[in-house]
Amino acid sequence: MILETTFKRASVFSVCAFAVIGLVITACNRNDNVKNESKIALKSYSQTPALIKKLEGFENLEVYSLISSEDKLPESPDYVFGGTADGSGTIKNPNGDGFIMMVNNEDNYALSKITLDRNFKPVKGAYALNSDAGQWRLCSGTMATKEEHGFGPYYLCVGESSAEAQTHKIDPLATGIQSSTATAGLGHWSGENAVPLNRNAYPGKTVIIMGEDDDTETGGQVVLYQSNTVGDLDNGSQYMLRRTDGEQNEITMKPGSVYDVEFVKIENHKTLTGAQIQALVNPLKAIKFGRVEDLDYRKGDAAKAREIYFNVTGQDYKDANADRSRTKYGRVYRLVLDAANPLKGKLECILDGDDKSGPAKLFQNPDNICVTSNYVYIQEDANTYGDETHDAYIYQYNIATKELKKVFELDHRRGDANFMATATKGNWEYGALVDLSDIIGIPNTFSLCIQPHTWKKSPAFQNPDKGTKRPNENQGSQIVLIKGLPR
Repeated sequence: MILETTFKRASVFSVCAFAVIGLVITACNRNDNVKNESKIALKSYSQTPALIKKLEGFENLEVYSLISSEDKLPESPDYVFGGTADGSGTIKNPNGDGFIMMVNNEDNYALSKITLDRNFKPVKGAYALNSDAGQWRLCSGTMATKEEHGFGPYYLCVGESSAEAQTHKIDPLATGIQSSTATAGLGHWSGENAVPLNRNAYPGKTVIIMGEDDDTETGGQVVLYQSNTVGDLDNGSQYMLRRTDGEQNEITMKPGSVYDVEFVKIENHKTLTGAQIQALVNPLKAIKFGRVEDLDYRKGDAAKAREIYFNVTGQDYKDANADRSRTKYGRVYRLVLDAANPLKGKLECILDGDDKSGPAKLFQNPDNICVTSNYVYIQEDANTYGDETHDAYIYQYNIATKELKKVFELDHRRGDANFMATATKGNWEYGALVDLSDIIGIPNTFSLCIQPHTWKKSPAFQNPDKGTKRPNENQGSQIVLIKGLPR
């Protein structure tokens, strides 16, 4: 994704998702052993072919096309699945025997609610937010549940493209377009995701990690919200990440080195505008990252849940990065929080796309991220610098061995005029990769959102949410299922 004020294409920014027992959060699941063997037989329900290609070593993965913008759902034939599918979260439907999937339609400023039957077939679609209620570009999101976080279910839907954007708290069981959903407690940020940690990471507390996708002078921040009341998103405190030595320059952190960090409090953050919060970055000595994108935590026991990974997508060597103080091609960081105090931790760059002799030398701006107990899945969204060599990859990083492999490449289907793809490499992107294994009872099964930005059909795809803020938005998108991807 990318700010509307930058040089990139008009459709901007992008996310991941976690799944747990009976739910999904924007990243992946905490459990490796799927309980209650499923009777679901996965299949393709969409008329659109899957827009990804399996790469060497992953040929045995099964891929199914679940839904796209050109599909008509049987119980809501007038619903059109919006473009730029990004953040996503899924739960079992407590009021039936099917499932509910929430999906951000990023450039529509809208949020889709898709109802699936017991066979995981999409049967109904509606908008929980249209562009008027969504207000901002909606990027990543996280489904919070009692089983995983101690509260919920609520879908945290994060706004960006403005320093004044906020995070929406959405009831996935409600009907109709929801209103007054912005959460004052999570502050004003050009946000990417808001990820509550597992309830066992800090028992009795709610700790939420947020990323800020900002390429201006103050850079992107890693933000922490903490409340001593479980499920309280209104009355806690908010903090920015800084090195204990006060160094703000991102690029001074070298891969393989570990840095002491702490979260410094933003006093009276609920009373501040986004602009006022940005003005505190330098006084508080917060680290100026080159656009913090998606974040996720490792699944497993409480100690793993305090191990957080995040992508910094990078920005070109001009404007605020003319001094090359930030990454250009992107980095992946590991943040390990102190067991007794979430405001202290250790930070390490584990993959550096600017190191052209290193394992991440092919990086074209990592964006969304999905972390399981054993792997980190990293999804690219090229910033279209003009030197792209491939269409967007999904990488698998083995936490134990540090091995990095390419799993998928987006399939632009340039021979099919339907998708209107250009010869330019890297101008489509991914949305959330979500571990569904424990939700549907099929091991190693994920959903993946895809944003084929050139796929336009007017009026078929135009303004699907019927809001007034994005009447000319006209893109299609897709969700696919992946079976066999290791956790």
